[in-house]
Order: sequence, then structure tokens, then C-alpha cells
Amino acid sequence: MEEIRSSLAPDTPVEVWFQDEMRVGQKNKLTYRWARTGSRPRAVHDQRTQSTYLFGAVCPELGTGAALVLPFCNSQAMQLHLDEIATKVSPGAHAIIILDQAGWHEAKELKVPHNISLMPLPPRSPELNSQEDIWQFMRQNWLSNRVFKSYDDVVDHCCYAWNTLIAQPWNIMSIGLRDWAYIGRSM
Repeated sequence: MEEIRSSLAPDTPVEVWFQDEMRVGQKNKLTYRWARTGSRPRAVHDQRTQSTYLFGAVCPELGTGAALVLPFCNSQAMQLHLDEIATKVSPGAHAIIILDQAGWHEAKELKVPHNISLMPLPPRSPELNSQEDIWQFMRQNWLSNRVFKSYDDVVDHCCYAWNTLIAQPWNIMSIGLRDWAYIGRSM
């Protein structure tokens, strides 16, 4: 982070964002539910396979984020998401986007917006990415244990879940803040 910070103009505010994507579809995940001891609650599980991808990024310090629901997961989709994040960065600030090392995150054809720098995490370290915890929260509260009627229903639920999350900045802050991500940052 210090390397990125040193390349910026003095006094440029720096925002730390976490980015990831998740597949949401008719063949959905089941999550744990509270139930009476000794009981086995039932949950529906669809076997159809239509799905979409939710590209999301959060800035836990500000309690905000940027997301796109896209039918594919590749470098073109990543470019669209980077462009969307760039519109959400505070005016005059620079965002450091912490992300995993998926192939489309490091594609040569990506044109990273001027107000963003990408900072890849070490391999096989999803626990360092706050966006993974955001996905878990969204699945547990709005996306799991349900049957989607159609592809459009999947997209609608993804949009509803993300918009509901964005309306709750305190949840983004409490789930996403990582002390280590702000080391060396002037507040």
C-alpha cells in the first residue's frame, strides 16, 4: 500500500476497497438455520442450472459499495465493474482495490481507471478479502434456501440483496473493516 501511496500526489485521500464476484443461480446453496434441538428443518433445493454473477466491491470505511449483475465472469465483465467502482470513489480520492488473483483480475486488456490501483492478495487467502464475508452475509439473509423461478428472478434477487445491503452502511462497516488494510494511512 505504501508503494501505491507514494506514487500519488501528497494529501490524496486513499480509500481501501475489497472486490470479488459470486455466482448466484437456481442450483443454490443451502445455509444453516436456527431450529429446535433434535429437529431437521427442511429446505428446498433446485436442480436447474441458470445462474448469473454478482460483481461486488465495498469500501468498509465509508460503508459504501459498487456492484453489477452480469451474465458472464471474464475480463470484459471485470472491466465494466472497475469502471463502475471508479464512479463510486470519492471525488479527488484514489481507491486501492484489494482482490484475489483470478485470471480476469490480472488480464492484460484491462484498462484500470486513473483513480484506482489494484492490489492482489496472496494465493488461496479468501479470509483476507472482506467481500467474501459480505457474500456470506448476503447469502444467509437474502439469497440462500430459496427456489428462483427464472433467470430474471435470480437477477432481481441479486439486485434486491445488493440494494438492501447498500442501504445498511453499518453492516458493510461491521462486516468489512480490517485493521491491517489501513496500516500507514493518514486519516
